Formats: sequence, structure tokens, C-alpha cells
Amino acid sequence: MKNLVARFAKDESGATAIEYGLIAAGISVVIIGGVKALGSTLSTKFHGISTDISNFTSK
Repeated sequence: MKNLVARFAKDESGATAIEYGLIAAGISVVIIGGVKALGSTLSTKFHGISTDISNFTSK
């Protein structure tokens, strides 16, 4: 039993998995933020283009 507890205490594979999970979560947050910002910008651009086309065709 003592040997089992010692091996469990030395095992770092769980810590490595948690670290990789945290890195993946951080990268995901950055990607989501970038896509949101880019999406807003693109939406504004396309809305402006749509308005310009509507104004041009109504003349």
C-alpha cells in the first residue's frame, strides 16, 4: 500500500493533462475574441456596402 501511494504521488501525467487543457482553453479564448472582433468589423463593412448599393439603385 505504501508503494502504491508513493507511485501515485510521483505520477505527474494528470498535471500535464491539466496544463494542456489550460493552454487549449487560453488559445480558445483568444480565437473566440478575434473572431468576434473580426465578425463585428465585417458586419459593419457589409452593412455599409449594402446601404451604398441600395442608395445607388434607388436613384
